[in-house]
Amino acid sequence: MKTWPGSAYPLGATFDGNGTNFALFSEGAERVELCLFDDDDVETRIELIDVDAFVWHAYLPNIAPGQRYGYRVHGPYDPANGQRFNASKLLLDPYAKAVDGQVEWDQAVFSYPFGDPDGHNDDDSATHMMKGVVVNPFFDWGGDRLPKTPYSESFIYEAHVKGLTERHPGIPEEIRGTYSAIAHPVIIEHLKRLGVTAIELMPVHQFVNDDTLEQKGLSNYWGYNTIAFLAPQNTYSSTGQRGQQVQEFKGMVRALHAAGIEVILDVVYNHTAEGNHMGPTLSMRGIDNEAYYRLEDDDKRYYTDYTGTGNSLNVGNPHALQLIMDSLRYWVLEMHVDGFRFDLAATLAREFYDVDRLAAFFELVQQDPVVSQVKLIAEPWDVGPGGYQVGNFPPQWTEWNGKYRDTVRDFWRGEPSTLGEFASRLTGSADLYENSGRRPVASVNFVTAHDGFTLRDLVSYNEKHNDANGEDGNDGESHNRSSNNGVEGPTDDPAVLVRRSRQQRNFIATLLLSQGVPMLLHGDELGRTQGGNNNGYAQDNEITWVDWENVDQQLVDFTAALARLRRDHPTFRRSRFFDGRPALREQDAPVPDIVWLRPDGTPMQPDDWDSGFGRAVGVFLNGNGIRERDRRGEQITDAHFTVLFNAGDEPVDFSMPDVDFSPQWDVLVDTAGNRANTEPVAPGETLPVEPKSLIVLREHREPESEVDHSVSSSLTQGLTTAIDEVPGAAPKAEVAR
Repeated sequence: MKTWPGSAYPLGATFDGNGTNFALFSEGAERVELCLFDDDDVETRIELIDVDAFVWHAYLPNIAPGQRYGYRVHGPYDPANGQRFNASKLLLDPYAKAVDGQVEWDQAVFSYPFGDPDGHNDDDSATHMMKGVVVNPFFDWGGDRLPKTPYSESFIYEAHVKGLTERHPGIPEEIRGTYSAIAHPVIIEHLKRLGVTAIELMPVHQFVNDDTLEQKGLSNYWGYNTIAFLAPQNTYSSTGQRGQQVQEFKGMVRALHAAGIEVILDVVYNHTAEGNHMGPTLSMRGIDNEAYYRLEDDDKRYYTDYTGTGNSLNVGNPHALQLIMDSLRYWVLEMHVDGFRFDLAATLAREFYDVDRLAAFFELVQQDPVVSQVKLIAEPWDVGPGGYQVGNFPPQWTEWNGKYRDTVRDFWRGEPSTLGEFASRLTGSADLYENSGRRPVASVNFVTAHDGFTLRDLVSYNEKHNDANGEDGNDGESHNRSSNNGVEGPTDDPAVLVRRSRQQRNFIATLLLSQGVPMLLHGDELGRTQGGNNNGYAQDNEITWVDWENVDQQLVDFTAALARLRRDHPTFRRSRFFDGRPALREQDAPVPDIVWLRPDGTPMQPDDWDSGFGRAVGVFLNGNGIRERDRRGEQITDAHFTVLFNAGDEPVDFSMPDVDFSPQWDVLVDTAGNRANTEPVAPGETLPVEPKSLIVLREHREPESEVDHSVSSSLTQGLTTAIDEVPGAAPKAEVAR
């Protein structure tokens, strides 16, 4: 086959309209062969002669999109010194932009004989290996424009491509579970109705199903087992695996952007699917093991594991760092994604041993003109020493706030001594972010995520129920900060069902009224359950798929209404932290931008945070105290709000604050359903707040003649209809009383 001298950059397989340039980095290789496969899997090997700065390359003028390929890399097999070259193993290009097929588990994909990890195995793995695919880089974006929603206006929806769409009756069966399904109008309409501004997709980089899971009849459903950082997962394509997955992914992004919805990818750069020293040889291990992986200093046969998955990518090596940065730029520039959530991001900060905030990875991101301009979200922990790093990432980054999740769960289940921390989490976690120059939007707030209970299960189970995972219930988090509200699992007890419904509303309302960036797990607004399974990573079935036939429509309405409240009122999405300083109102009466209130309507005092009513608190939010300007330079003002929280088991009578705050108050939200659409509340008036409920009040305004789109309208209908559907529940009138 005709070959020309190629180029050492860019790495990977690059089609230019006439032919394809192939380039592969390997510092330790002695020889490299490019392997091309035809439709009958006949292999043609081409030796790469040209090498520049350890990059082996060639240009093939007749190779077009759809061509499948891999590499064989020759060199020493010396695991004790970190070298694991084995030319009998076909290797996937780390820069492959598309992948055809899956790994078929066989002795041949391992470089050692089973039972002898220090031995050597020369079985050819080609027939059992996935192959890279040359892709067509050209796509009609049709004037696609990135929405570029500011963090302060963002509402993130964490979703799984297959889990969200596999059971939706409005999506044609042949495209369910694919990128095309995410782009389907019924999904986009649902996201827009909720007010979602960004969908955060669980891993879509090409990943591998573990052999151990397949033997149990399970799979790596979540996808946190990446093998190719530039390739979209081929099983999520409805059109084919010879590059069609790239076109389909781009079409999905284009459709979401047209609806004003950003696309954020959950990316796994901390480890790969090759596992530890007992793992298969699929890609980087056989290309340059020492360069791509962190190895133990005292014995390089073994891999340093900060992730709990067997290996950690060697971010201290410039070529491994280049792979990460090239991948990020590719997804932004070529695939038009709007940001990334970095799985176990603390691992990427381990340039040496300790987590280092000034690690090379963060320096590269900071100065990169492309990557630095998109949303960067860290999962700020790993399993290594000192790995819990919430609040410690650089100013450019936002973080999944695990302390927010834990505190809000504890508050609503009535745990003692959480009131002060609850107040901090509700107002943007200044204790975590303010001292490093960051703002409330540094906190990505969430109550549930893919890893753990769904929202409905959080209020329905005290214990995890993971028997289906085949690990004797030993997997998954045991300390869930959950409450079953009296019965473990499903029940037809009306009182229990009412409490559970109220708690779900409490969590959603708290999330959407907190300063920071809210993130909702897919299906939580629908009342989705996993039957108490809090670790659905291997369950590609009805346990994890969203059941669209049994939707809590009233909870959907409630969620959408709370999102509208947040969108319409900048009081709930400030760009700066509260400072407690007075702000002038129209009557020139100075009132602080925030006031925490005791049930008697007076300001909280330092000793009150640990007092006997530590499960109930109110907060006044001054609409004139935002201290921000809009894009035209005008001072932003808003209505004043008061939010009353009662996480206790008994009603609490709150006295409304004095006239300096507001002459009268309108009740917009009452998660207990008693006060919606009632007469205005006067200062000093007593307002009973039911157990495990919250009330949102806005300064009184004369009613408008337009159709009522208020939160209270949605809540009233949602609550009463939900109660009607509970077997044996009291009639609406009786509940209202």
